Amino acid sequence: MCGRYVSTRGPEELTRLFGVSRWNPEQLVEPSWNVAPTDQVWAVLERPDRTSGVLERQLRALRWGLVPSWSKGPGGGPKMINARVETVHEKPAYRKAFAQRRCLLPADGFYEWQPVPATGTAKAYKQPYFIRPEDGTVMAMAGLYEFWRDPAVTADDDPAAWWTTCTVITTEATDAAGRIHPRMPLAVAAADYATWLDPAHQDPHELRALLAAPADGRLDVRAVSTAVNSVQNNGPELLDSPAAGAGG
Repeated sequence: MCGRYVSTRGPEELTRLFGVSRWNPEQLVEPSWNVAPTDQVWAVLERPDRTSGVLERQLRALRWGLVPSWSKGPGGGPKMINARVETVHEKPAYRKAFAQRRCLLPADGFYEWQPVPATGTAKAYKQPYFIRPEDGTVMAMAGLYEFWRDPAVTADDDPAAWWTTCTVITTEATDAAGRIHPRMPLAVAAADYATWLDPAHQDPHELRALLAAPADGRLDVRAVSTAVNSVQNNGPELLDSPAAGAGG
């Protein structure tokens, strides 16, 4: 799975990298070295302009953890941070979003963990690894987004009435990432951004064919500080090499 990732690029850089034509400066997402479920994250998506109907590529802040439109409440969102590519086109929670509401979730890289057994007086712990493209380019993780209407909010035009949430599509891990964890996020190549984001493209087989391993599998994997194990910790120091003998 992909349960934590790093996203430090600002909106000005992301609008340039992804050819975004619309971004609301009032929406802010702070750089994060420990993005966790329920956090606000940047997403690139395409929606028609309400007045002209022209499709616009937008940069939006979404909540990580998808809440289906038919859900009675938002409680399941934190559990729906990932959607398996093997079943994403048929699962009720993701089927409509996969057909019409696809997005890109920019990331510097993602974390996975490997259990370390107890030895002598040292306790067992989980060692985090940071996995990123070898060339340091942005990772465009394939995602889905959904709208959920909060029935507890009376006014339809109240911003609190609507939740916009997202999930990361994952697959079986290969290459370097597979040595750490059996699942990994899928990504979309720059040449395929337009096709992936366009809601008019709805053939599930064609859409799944656009998904690939981040950086075509050319990934750098390295152990990092166990401080990332706590969602309370954040900052570039999380990417430091672990101290000798460090544990959870």
